[in-house]
Amino acid sequence: MVRTYECDSYGHVNNANYLNYLEYARYEYLKSINFDYPAAIRAGYGVYVARVEIDYKKPALADDKLVIKSWPLKKGAVSGVIAQEIWRGKDLLASAKVTWAFVDSKGVPVKIPAEWDLPGLRPEAGRR
Repeated sequence: MVRTYECDSYGHVNNANYLNYLEYARYEYLKSINFDYPAAIRAGYGVYVARVEIDYKKPALADDKLVIKSWPLKKGAVSGVIAQEIWRGKDLLASAKVTWAFVDSKGVPVKIPAEWDLPGLRPEAGRR
């Protein structure tokens, strides 16, 4: 649900807040595919965002109930792209492509170890 303090002087969700919505939804997506992010961090790894592209279609407003859909678009040995859409009912409010990279404890991109290279990261996992 959109909170009033997330809105700008026009009464729309401030564009920077969409990044928070998308980040939370990606974390939930990772959990849904059994990617244990806290365990990856404890093992000395991380998933860093390298790029975010957002296309804003319609504004979200205070008290809107939003649904965020996330699915993999591309996956390589080290990185990938997750597509995301923000919906209010039947209205598409924003679409995004988030490029991520798997990194070691120093933040250096590394090949994804087998235990973290889950099928849900691959495009054939499908759209949710």
